[in-house]
Amino acid sequence: MKNVVLFIYLLAFSFSFSQSEYEIRNQIDNFKTVASNYYNTKGILNAFNKANQARQLSDSLNDDYGSALANFTLGKLYMHMHKHENAKAGFLRMQKHSKQIKDNYLTAISYFNIALLNRAKNNSLAAVPFFKEANSYALKIKNDDGDNTNNGQSLLFQININLGALNLENNKLNDATFYLLSAQDNLAKLSSNHYYKSQFNYYYGDLYLKRNLYNLANDKFEIALNTLKQDKENLDNNLLLSKIYKAYSISLEKTGHNDLAYAMLKLNDYRRERYINEEKRNEDTIFDSKLNIELYKQDAKWANEGRSLQEKITQEAKNFNTYITFTALLLLVLFVGLFIIYASKRKLSKILVVQNKKLETAKEMAEESSRLKTKFISNVSHELRTPLYGVVGLTSLMLKNNNFSARDTKYLKSLKYSGDYLLNLINDILQAGKIESNTFELNNVSVKLKSLIQNIVDSFEYRLEESNNQIHISYDEGLPEFVKCDKIRLTQILFNLIGNSIKFTENGNIYVKVILLNSDTENVQIRFEVEDDGMGIPKDKQTVIFENFSQLNENININYQGTGLGLSVTKKLVELFGSKIELESDLGLGSTFSFNVSFKIDHKTIEDQKRKSTNNEFSVSNSKNYKILIAEDNKINQIVTSNLLKKENYKFDIAQNGLEALNAFKCNKYDLILMDINMPIMDGNEATIEIKKLDSDIPIVALTASSADEVRKNKIEIGFDDIITKPFDNELFFKTISKLIERKKTTFKGVKVLELAS
Repeated sequence: MKNVVLFIYLLAFSFSFSQSEYEIRNQIDNFKTVASNYYNTKGILNAFNKANQARQLSDSLNDDYGSALANFTLGKLYMHMHKHENAKAGFLRMQKHSKQIKDNYLTAISYFNIALLNRAKNNSLAAVPFFKEANSYALKIKNDDGDNTNNGQSLLFQININLGALNLENNKLNDATFYLLSAQDNLAKLSSNHYYKSQFNYYYGDLYLKRNLYNLANDKFEIALNTLKQDKENLDNNLLLSKIYKAYSISLEKTGHNDLAYAMLKLNDYRRERYINEEKRNEDTIFDSKLNIELYKQDAKWANEGRSLQEKITQEAKNFNTYITFTALLLLVLFVGLFIIYASKRKLSKILVVQNKKLETAKEMAEESSRLKTKFISNVSHELRTPLYGVVGLTSLMLKNNNFSARDTKYLKSLKYSGDYLLNLINDILQAGKIESNTFELNNVSVKLKSLIQNIVDSFEYRLEESNNQIHISYDEGLPEFVKCDKIRLTQILFNLIGNSIKFTENGNIYVKVILLNSDTENVQIRFEVEDDGMGIPKDKQTVIFENFSQLNENININYQGTGLGLSVTKKLVELFGSKIELESDLGLGSTFSFNVSFKIDHKTIEDQKRKSTNNEFSVSNSKNYKILIAEDNKINQIVTSNLLKKENYKFDIAQNGLEALNAFKCNKYDLILMDINMPIMDGNEATIEIKKLDSDIPIVALTASSADEVRKNKIEIGFDDIITKPFDNELFFKTISKLIERKKTTFKGVKVLELAS
């Protein structure tokens, strides 16, 4: 029997909610009418009571539309009673529900009323964003909804007229004109409204007044007065009439109508007084309303608390057994669940242990593979550089001999270019690996920039003849003679860019430009450009070519295959210089690669060169007084190095390995030692350590085919004074030798002068 009664009650309850859900919109729509009766205390209290009931009912039904309207009514009531924080809370709740159902009209109203609250608190800057948000939602109102479209135009008018008024108050006359014209458009789409029309003409008259257009302002004020007189008298009308009379009196005074201006000023006082009296009566009504509402809230609170307490006691008694049963069932389910989780966790732990062992093994294998790869590349680099030193060195020596025929000279140039090309290819491969592993560091040395550019260009002599191209150097003479930079990497960048231009140009021109951009006492900013008039690069390939192992389309590039590393390495090297490579190209119109980079000016070397040229402190002519020990196991390399020294009148001895070098040093006096690293019996590192024990002042240069970065890591510990990588630049070779021998000369009583930067 109890179950039947409960079922009937629930059915009746759900039916009543369905009925309420059906009627709630009409009910809440009527609240606006009730709420408009602000002057009657019972009316306000009744509206407040009904709005609260509607809000509770709408919330229980999840009726967003009804909740939005109920909160709107509460917000307007609180606004009328000057309880701004409560009003804002009501409009924010309204906004939340209206956005949930995507009702643009209600959302626009919520923003509009929050803006009005800010205006009421004299916070015009805070009001503007809310007016603009209201405007954006009001513009979204669908045209096919007749009621909302008309209401939307009314709302748009109020928004635009308020924004116009705010801009007038802040003397932003152009913005005010824009919003007033927008309000005029809205007004034209509305049915006759005396207050709106009067309000528009008043603000437009005020705009004319601020622009000193007094006659036009008088016309607008006259229209505003005549229009508003047709409307019934109320609080808002008295306030607007007061404003119109005041502004009209100012405008009349400006046009010389002093008597009429005085009359308008008297009318302003009259309307202002009426407005203040009505406002005072309204304040009394508001005070009574606030008191009644607070009493209503307190009564409702006590009633709800009593009812809630009774319901709570009854419900607790009814649900006690249910809670016990439910708790027991929950504990049982929880126990079973925990047991299942425990079993699954143990199984998963075993699986994870196995997987972790596999991952650890895979990690060790990957690390070992990486170590082997690095060692392999290092070994291959050394093994390639050693014969290349012989090829490039011997070829250079032979080219200086003028006894060869034109054909043999051409062959030798071809051989030297091939050696230079292979050397640059090795550098590209090494740099790509170092950059990816983040083990790359720039090594700044003193560089004579003009000579560097000329030497790089000269290395392409054979390739230029073969491709029938001409290369042109444009060097800004305002650049400093010496700068500090990483010579090897800068050479690699320019070698790759020039080589790339020659590769894709036939019977054309390549322009190498070194341009001074800016300089100060310490630094110089330089722009490097390599331009050609070759085949050009399609727009869709201009990003791809800088990726590893990329080539242009095979149909275009069939005769120009390479590793695809050159431009990729070049891009990364330029970025390591703190710059960015730029490309301008069109298919068939050539290409221009460029980058900007800053270098430190090497003032010390510049001054040293000036002093040497004046005092002739050290020259090739007296180099015959210096003796050098060459520690080198490779016969070809011995020939190349010894011939280079012989041409510059240096004396020298040759040691086949590190042990021979150590014994030779013990028996002879040398000014400098050129030490190879990888030698049999005793390598260069061991020999250097032992020699430095005997004489810490003797300059020792690591002359190695290994990567300079690898040697540089242990340079200080071993005792090398400098490092030169084979094959080397002859100018750098002799400059390093001269620098170290001169430094040794300046050593007195075991105290060294400040070491030059290597």
